[in-house]
Amino acid sequence: MEQSFRPMRRFRQALSEEECISLLKNEKRGTLAVIGDGGYPYALPINFLYDEAENRIYFHCSREGHKADAMSNCDKVCFTAHDTGEQRGDWSYYVKSVIVFGRAKQVEDYAVKYEKARAFGMKYYPSMDELDAELARDLDRVRIMEITIEHMSGKLVHEK
Repeated sequence: MEQSFRPMRRFRQALSEEECISLLKNEKRGTLAVIGDGGYPYALPINFLYDEAENRIYFHCSREGHKADAMSNCDKVCFTAHDTGEQRGDWSYYVKSVIVFGRAKQVEDYAVKYEKARAFGMKYYPSMDELDAELARDLDRVRIMEITIEHMSGKLVHEK
């Protein structure tokens, strides 16, 4: 059964696809939401990498734990990223955000896992030497996950 997603109610505040992609490419952190224990939502901040060519989001997690167990039980996820906002004349902020609905799965191919982990690390590590040392030490112990994007929307909100 094909999933349908609700249209944005406040469509005049919608961001273009290009603006959504820009947020995903440039922001360093987002919030991943999964269906956790007992059917309760479980949302947590994560570091992530957006691969524009593949239109996928990548992140890492341990082999065990609440997040890993939740994605093993249900691959449907929601991911949100937002900027820090900007003031335009008064005390209030204008904030851009993007919400992604998709399905998460573990990257199984070791060469792809290494490639995505390295690209991911280049976004965050201060030097290639530190990144290469981290990959050599820990890559076998982590899971690289990918979110296949099924629906994406963005919004500009005036917080006042």
